[in-house]
Amino acid sequence: MGGRVGETLAVEAVTGAKPQGFMASFFAKFLVLRSAARELWVIFGVKILAILAYGLVNSTLVLWLSSDLGLSDVKAGFVVSTWSTVMTLTTVMVGALADAVGIRRAFLLGLAFCVVSRAVMSFSTMFWIVLLLGLFPLAVGEALQTPVLVAAVKRYSTTAQRSMAFSVYYAMMNVGFALAGWSFDHVRGALGEYGHYRLPVLGASLSTYEVIIFLGCLCTVPVWFIVFFGLRPGVEVTDEGIRMRPEESKYSGRPVLEQIQLSCRDAVKDWVRIFGNLWSQPAFYRFLLFLTLAVGVRLILYHMYYTFPKFAIRELGPGAPVGRLFLVINPVLIVILAPVIGALTQKVSAYKAVVIGSTITAISVFFLALPPAVFKPLADGMLGDLIAHRWLGVKDAVVNPYFISIAFMAVVYSIGEAFWSPRLYEYPAAIAPKGQEASYMALSMLPYFIAKFFAGGLSGALLQAYCPAQGPRQPSVMWLIVGVMALATPIGLLVLKPWIRVHESGRED
Repeated sequence: MGGRVGETLAVEAVTGAKPQGFMASFFAKFLVLRSAARELWVIFGVKILAILAYGLVNSTLVLWLSSDLGLSDVKAGFVVSTWSTVMTLTTVMVGALADAVGIRRAFLLGLAFCVVSRAVMSFSTMFWIVLLLGLFPLAVGEALQTPVLVAAVKRYSTTAQRSMAFSVYYAMMNVGFALAGWSFDHVRGALGEYGHYRLPVLGASLSTYEVIIFLGCLCTVPVWFIVFFGLRPGVEVTDEGIRMRPEESKYSGRPVLEQIQLSCRDAVKDWVRIFGNLWSQPAFYRFLLFLTLAVGVRLILYHMYYTFPKFAIRELGPGAPVGRLFLVINPVLIVILAPVIGALTQKVSAYKAVVIGSTITAISVFFLALPPAVFKPLADGMLGDLIAHRWLGVKDAVVNPYFISIAFMAVVYSIGEAFWSPRLYEYPAAIAPKGQEASYMALSMLPYFIAKFFAGGLSGALLQAYCPAQGPRQPSVMWLIVGVMALATPIGLLVLKPWIRVHESGRED
């Protein structure tokens, strides 16, 4: 009897909960969203469709630039890096605007930009038209959505719901990415890597990559209507309940054009005021340094979009299941792991979670840096048959070892990402003053401003040097460089923790 009591007290001291109530407590963390406002569920739903559209275009972009527009690896990388940089810069600029004009209006405007720009990219191969009416308006449209959606998760959830809301939000994002990866492979498998499809209604002939971009356009249209009818204007969720603050035009009695002009003037004033206030907060500089260090591991994902597709197609052949190799494995695992890890680490600070996760994620890249021969015994055995033949449907009798190394990389990467990536979304919201959530999320993109430009340009240079379309290849060296860069995140966060750690609201450690 005394021993059992002592054991119980010991378990309580370590876990903070009685043993017999652990499972109930664990599942209760998932059920905290039962009472969530409908707006939060709308955000979860539209996130799937918005990411499906984004993932389709993003995974196709470098291939489309080279195949349809005739750009080299380096030029395509430069265009992608410039586009990504503009998108990041615009995100920084529109955050305060979103705080000023409201989440709902900013999101609707961004969606409208995305529909038009993706349509232009689907039907035109003239570089300057695609650049001015496609890529850069798309950057603005995507930029308007990113800080708005993250701010919406916090605005439409209570303090108790916050961690799980961000974990589910991140899981829904990965549902969209998984659907995008599957669709990417499906279209390429049906039409061929460099095939064409004639639209029955418009009569236009689209290439395989243009069809994928057009699917992204079609996925964006219903999102606009869901947001318009699903989000109630002026809703704010607090720990005391839902508050309704109807959005009313400040200049409702004046002509429409004058209302727009005056509203834009007020938005600019608010933008200057909010930004000026942020830069006057000492903690904000430490926050930016934290995110700058996080860039190292974040670059891996950029390379999986801008470097990996060409690498995989060149090493595995045209029509290879590029999407399912990483773009499906990764998000499917995240959908499973993110809520579980979010529940288990609910009391763990975002900072600590990022350190743990970024270490695991950085290590994952070294699976691709190893010589393929290391994985040949596995490729020739049951595991190779299971992955390549039974799951991916590869017809070749001899399994390329890269199928094994890429699968290992995707699994380990996903485990690490489930720790750190959702918490990078939570961290800005957790430390942001009330009413400045979108501004903090927008300015949290500042470190990525340079990183995205660097990643896109580096992608083209690495492909040309170590994995060209023609000539000898050394892809292991390419991935070794990426892996070493990723290690800068966990090392930097550990070394500089005393100087850059910012207190997180609701966290003790």
